[in-house]
Amino acid sequence: MNMFCRALGTGAYSLFVALSFTACGGGGGAPAPTARLVRDINPGANSSFLSSDWEVTNVNGTLFFVADDGVNGSELWKSDGTALGTVLVKDVNPGAAGSFPRNLTNVNGTLFFTAHDGTLGEELWKSDGTASGTVLVKDINPGANSSTPFNFTNVNGTLFFVADDGASGPELWKSNGTAPGTVLVEDINPGPNGSVPFLVTRMTNVNGTLYFEADDGANGPELWKSDGTTLGTVLVKDINPAANGSSPFDLTNVNGTLFFAADDGATGFELWKSDGTTLTTVRVENINPLGADSSPFNLTNVNGTLFFVANDGSTGFELWKSDGTTLGTVRVENINPLGADSLPNFLTNVNGTLFFAADDGSTGFELWKSDGTTLGTVRVKNINPLGANSSPSFLTNVNGTLFFAADDGVNGSELWKSDGTALGTVLVKDVNPGATGSFPSKLTNVNGTLFFVADDGASGRELWRFN
Repeated sequence: MNMFCRALGTGAYSLFVALSFTACGGGGGAPAPTARLVRDINPGANSSFLSSDWEVTNVNGTLFFVADDGVNGSELWKSDGTALGTVLVKDVNPGAAGSFPRNLTNVNGTLFFTAHDGTLGEELWKSDGTASGTVLVKDINPGANSSTPFNFTNVNGTLFFVADDGASGPELWKSNGTAPGTVLVEDINPGPNGSVPFLVTRMTNVNGTLYFEADDGANGPELWKSDGTTLGTVLVKDINPAANGSSPFDLTNVNGTLFFAADDGATGFELWKSDGTTLTTVRVENINPLGADSSPFNLTNVNGTLFFVANDGSTGFELWKSDGTTLGTVRVENINPLGADSLPNFLTNVNGTLFFAADDGSTGFELWKSDGTTLGTVRVKNINPLGANSSPSFLTNVNGTLFFAADDGVNGSELWKSDGTALGTVLVKDVNPGATGSFPSKLTNVNGTLFFVADDGASGRELWRFN
């Protein structure tokens, strides 16, 4: 590593800022890695990535993504990191309208997604990366109506999701990639209302069992589990006996134990855990003992320790950790000692160290790290030293190096990287020279190559890479 590498700066805080990275010179005369445009998919200043919702996904070393080339509309693309290898997979909805693929999900090397072909509505599709292998799996809601599949979750090679067949409402489905193997698992709330509200993303795999939130029409939104069979799809526990339910969210697997936030109707939203039985589905700790919510969120597994953000009613939203016991559920550090929230966000595990963005009340939102101890919870670097936020965003682990977007107050929102030290926290590349920033987003690790979307000021928002 070139010892004379230095940070060049970044720019403005934005929710659309994202991660990318640059390497400082290789040794032995090797050329220095650099961030570069993969392909200007929509030529000129127009962007091929127009929406923050358009997705990128790694499927066994190939990047699949959604883009608009200005001719075919929003469609499915793939890239091997070269211009020639960055191609439209299939024009699912022929013409300029686009099929608007969503929910891109890798299930054992097959890409599942939703798309609208202009005739059958938004339905379940799959792709092997070829045009002929990109096909409708099943028209779940027959005809022009959409089943609108969402909440895609891979459980040991089976795709679980929520869809509306036009009769049962949004319910739990599964698919093996064939039409006969795409079936309703259970009509949890009989009738047209469904059991799973649209846009609710509360499903996770824990050791081959799917856990999810559902409302059977009697108990309100509660914690359910499924093994993919009707008999094996059951309510885990009626946590809040009232009809409004406990509304579990942030379902997170930590070494085979499910952690989540829920409201039992008495202590507010607090931290819970479960191993799938009624008796072992318990509140871990009443973090805010005054009857108000501690509202745990950003639940993150770091090598078997659960880190999360919560409010104990006195120090505001700060960083906490838990080993699943009451005594082992503690605040890690009061990062903002003024009683205001430090609001840690973008919690990311990099080789056992937690990286995140937080506001200590004096330097603004900057990059922090923690080993789970008070002394080991420190600001990595004050990237924007003028007292404004550098607002690190979209933190991403690429082979042990942290990449993220940040604003140093000079270069705008650009791609940064960090090894956890101040000297090793540097600007990768000023993609859009000057103070405007390129606003990197969609940071994705594909076998050690970082792909991201950025705007260099000339080509619009396009696909970039960094080796």
